[in-house]
Amino acid sequence: MSRSDADARVRSTSRRALVAGFGAVALGAAGSLAAASPAQAAPTAAGAKDITRADSVSELSRRRARDGEVAIVAGYRTPGDAGLLVYVGVEATDIEANGGTVIAGKRGSRWLLQHDGTVDFRVFGITGPETAADDALAAMVNDVRVKRIAASTDLLFQRRHRFTRSHIEIDFGGHVITTDGIEANTHDNPFGAVMFFTGVSRDVVVEHRLAEAWPELTDAVTVPDAAAFPVDSWWALQCDTVAGGGADEREIQRFVRVTQQIDGTHIRIDYLNGWPLDTGRKLIWCRMDPVEGVRISNMRFLGAGPFDGPTDGSFPDSRELTGSHPIAFEYAIHCDVADVHASRTWWPVIMRRWNTHFATERCSVENPPTVFYGGAGYLTQQIYSLYGRVSDCTSSNARHLNDLTASAYCIVENCHGDGDDQGGNPFTTHGQYEHDLTFIGCSGLMDIANSGAQWGTAAKRITVRDHVCSWFVAGTKISDLTLENVRVIGRSTFDPQATMTINADGAQLRGCTAGLLAIGQRSTRSSRPTTIEDCTFALPKDQVLIQTPVTVPVSFARCTITGIDGMKARGSGAVEFVDCRLSGPATGAPAELGASRVTIRGGTVRDVVLTATAVRDQAIVLEGVELSTERGEGAMLSRAGGAGVITWRLSGVTSTVPKGAAHVDIGAGINHARVTGAQFVGGRLRLAAGFSEPSTLLYSDAVERGVETDLPADGERVLIADVLKTA
Repeated sequence: MSRSDADARVRSTSRRALVAGFGAVALGAAGSLAAASPAQAAPTAAGAKDITRADSVSELSRRRARDGEVAIVAGYRTPGDAGLLVYVGVEATDIEANGGTVIAGKRGSRWLLQHDGTVDFRVFGITGPETAADDALAAMVNDVRVKRIAASTDLLFQRRHRFTRSHIEIDFGGHVITTDGIEANTHDNPFGAVMFFTGVSRDVVVEHRLAEAWPELTDAVTVPDAAAFPVDSWWALQCDTVAGGGADEREIQRFVRVTQQIDGTHIRIDYLNGWPLDTGRKLIWCRMDPVEGVRISNMRFLGAGPFDGPTDGSFPDSRELTGSHPIAFEYAIHCDVADVHASRTWWPVIMRRWNTHFATERCSVENPPTVFYGGAGYLTQQIYSLYGRVSDCTSSNARHLNDLTASAYCIVENCHGDGDDQGGNPFTTHGQYEHDLTFIGCSGLMDIANSGAQWGTAAKRITVRDHVCSWFVAGTKISDLTLENVRVIGRSTFDPQATMTINADGAQLRGCTAGLLAIGQRSTRSSRPTTIEDCTFALPKDQVLIQTPVTVPVSFARCTITGIDGMKARGSGAVEFVDCRLSGPATGAPAELGASRVTIRGGTVRDVVLTATAVRDQAIVLEGVELSTERGEGAMLSRAGGAGVITWRLSGVTSTVPKGAAHVDIGAGINHARVTGAQFVGGRLRLAAGFSEPSTLLYSDAVERGVETDLPADGERVLIADVLKTA
């Protein structure tokens, strides 16, 4: 093309011709001619009379830009492919061209795109996944004038980007994002995402021993010099490891902001600590400039292949290097993700560490390459994070929908995970001293604080409401667990027993339903009782309901427990059933009660034979209970031949059994019994062999209807009085 032809296509017109040729609508579509920042360009020259027109960016690049010259371009390659583009000329040569927001002109001049803060990938000539969009993404994120990045087409990314930019929104418009051919990740690096936003270290580290204890739920902490902690500064805070604990067992790992310098040696931070620290414990503070105000939304992400590899999570697995995932944040505040839907991703779709004040909304993951390789196949993981919200998210055939590790004050709401049979476990915490986490209205397997002793297997004040799943495990060192309307429903293809396990350290259950219930005890931190109210359980045969380590009282109120067949309550702590309905098969094995005190007050016991193990001194108390059975043998209440002394208190009991079965059969060991106000119908009453010296028996104010009795004779240690007998 000759120079004259080029000049004919790239020509100048008067402002009057511009209005006549493009019209007011074109000017409106171009947006305001925003002045460039002083660091990038001079403002449009006052009184400029000429406007430059071009059909494409390449044509514009063949023209020298004058300071303040305005150019309107019809498209990037062809008119309309990027909308109407407006540029302002800069003669300076020290501004780096990027092929979109900064176009190189002749003789080192530059054309700067004018916009209202929103820039589309099409401005860089990216109109689909045929060309990788990495350069365009990097240019827009690193341009401080760009506040919002928009996508109008599907896109391809082949690099793993690291950004420190704050206050930017990236909206992919619901389009498909692919990563075929992406560069290799490094080993064990869940932050090698397509977009990794991270804060920057200030290279300031303060380490000190606590001069005074730091009590729980306290935001004021002692430091060597408060002046070293400016108000509004951000710090990655952690304590030293727990003495004698796991290699990574720390009570505090949080990203916090200094809110006040109280005095010369005390500061206040924006966090009420969940775990107390004694005098002498070490704190390590690392000052950071966080990334903040980033929002990523509206994409359909397809992870990179290949997708074949080990199926059991074993090493080596090259997919940790070739696989891809879209988003990661570290040292981040107010960084949100919404409407991101991913499949075939390797590391978590949204990876967070040292985050605070964030939201993840309406996101999903399905069919990652593995659910067994550690750390892979998640929707979102939060490590050392605070004040987060995960809502309206889903997962299918994945490892975890949500993982909260060493995190606090977060909520997970209306999230649902399926694909349990594929090895998934939608809801989990790591057991790295999480506290004050809430789950509301979710569905899917839940496994709390169960990642291993290396991290402490500890958590505190976990609340789960209105949850449904086929497996619920919370049996490690979890204090003050609260479950409300949690329903565990067994499935033949996964866990037909509908397992629920809890730690008897302040656990409180209300309105829950499960099959197998197992109560253990691995910690003693709580000041509140362990209570189970208005719940229903269907136990499998020989279920250990209360495990040997349990030393604290466990109380059941208004509960229905069926399937009692060889059930065992082995712990030494007291067990109480108040207004409960206990039942089992008529041919079931005895329920073995080993607690130091067993109380059954009110309610019913049907087709269950209760046996005190006598492995220790015990008190067995039945008050106002209705006992009944259809079995023709055995005793509703008896003791084994252990060495323990048993104190029996039976008051107001009503027992009905057929011929051949016994109401009470106490025939061994030392016993001290008081049986008053009871009514026995049918069957037998056998007490003679169990009250030799030094045992004692008071049996009075009773009614026997058709009962065969075998009682000891009255004497100094035995009193039988006011017993009404009828046939």
